[in-house]
Amino acid sequence: MGMVKEFKEFAMRGNVVDMAVGIIIGAAFGKIVNSMVNDVLMPPIGKLLGGVDFSNLFITLGAGDFESLAAAQAAGAATLNYGVFINTVVNFLIVAFAIFMLIKVINNLKKKEEAAPAPPPEPTVEQKLLTEIRDLLKK
Repeated sequence: MGMVKEFKEFAMRGNVVDMAVGIIIGAAFGKIVNSMVNDVLMPPIGKLLGGVDFSNLFITLGAGDFESLAAAQAAGAATLNYGVFINTVVNFLIVAFAIFMLIKVINNLKKKEEAAPAPPPEPTVEQKLLTEIRDLLKK
């Protein structure tokens, strides 16, 4: 029973829950970036390069000439899918840049927080009483 209790304590610690939330958000962010690359960035780049569809760039390893990657895969041909690799590299670069910018913002916020001067400490009860006595003596 001790092992189950230990595991439950481990799994319910704040860091593990935070990590799980981060993984879920990261997976959703990955889908957004993937769509941005495949549906927004690569089509205009392909158009500029003469109508190239990057996701359809491949080399057939072996015999056969196929019109598209889907046709080659349907036929069971071995292919080297360098166009899909290019899309994946672009995805990575975008995610890495987004994470870099996020960490840069967090670091800047931490620097500003550290640079903010601490408010002067409140006078102690003794100091307040001494100030009142001084003020009464002045009168």
